[in-house]
Amino acid sequence: MVDESKNIDLTDEHLENDSKGQLIKKAGQLRDRRNELNQMASERAGKRDDLNAKTREKVDEAQEHREKRDELNEKVQEHKEKRNELNAEANKLFDKVETLKSDMELDEGKDLEQLESEIEQLEFKQQTEVLSTEEERELIEKIESKREEYAERKDKLEDNDGLEELVEEAEEVRSEASQHHQKVTELADKAQEHHNQMIEAYREADDIRDEADEMHESFVEAQEAADRHHEDFVRVQKRLREMDKKEEKQRQSARDKKKEEAKEEAEEIYQKFKEGETLDTEDLMKLQKTGLL
Repeated sequence: MVDESKNIDLTDEHLENDSKGQLIKKAGQLRDRRNELNQMASERAGKRDDLNAKTREKVDEAQEHREKRDELNEKVQEHKEKRNELNAEANKLFDKVETLKSDMELDEGKDLEQLESEIEQLEFKQQTEVLSTEEERELIEKIESKREEYAERKDKLEDNDGLEELVEEAEEVRSEASQHHQKVTELADKAQEHHNQMIEAYREADDIRDEADEMHESFVEAQEAADRHHEDFVRVQKRLREMDKKEEKQRQSARDKKKEEAKEEAEEIYQKFKEGETLDTEDLMKLQKTGLL
């Protein structure tokens, strides 16, 4: 803010009624205050320009974060599309696996290791326990049934080696899809970081811009005050020139009057000289001064 108590006031009454000395003093005060205000305005303009430069830097910084965010979001979208394509492919492969399993009835019943373990347990029971004829017959039939189930299941598996390869392929595709999903997560996090930094940079730019606007208003206030003092200084200078002209006119009038009086006196002396009167040295000098002798 401008300290208005330091400003110099100039009224029409000052211009009309103040003496020349008072006006000269007033002009000096107006000039000094004008220069002080111009210096103040210049400093504030410099600070304003520095703040505007910082605002542009922050906006540029925000734009850089925006560009990086957008680049990362594009990559996120690319990995998403690839992930979705691979997941769709994996789903188709796993559907084929399930179809094959269903055709082979491998999704029901026990696996080979379990069947082999059950057979070994039944054979151990046959060899170590005392059984009746009927119990042993039933046990033998049970062992044979398990062996048949084992052989049938083993044949089905051996006849369909492609199933394992299909499962492996499906799992590889699913794994690749997971890798793309991981990239989606990583890149999305980085994009969010740049987004947050962009928002913060824009916020800081707004704060600095507000400060620059306040400094500009302060500059305008100082500059307008300086301009007013300059205008008043010019008014005083104009008034002083008018007073100088008036004084010069008065002095010229006095000189003309004095010259006219000297001429009249010289003419009287010259008339006396023509009439034969004796002139003293002073009279002769007055005649020479007026060009009559």
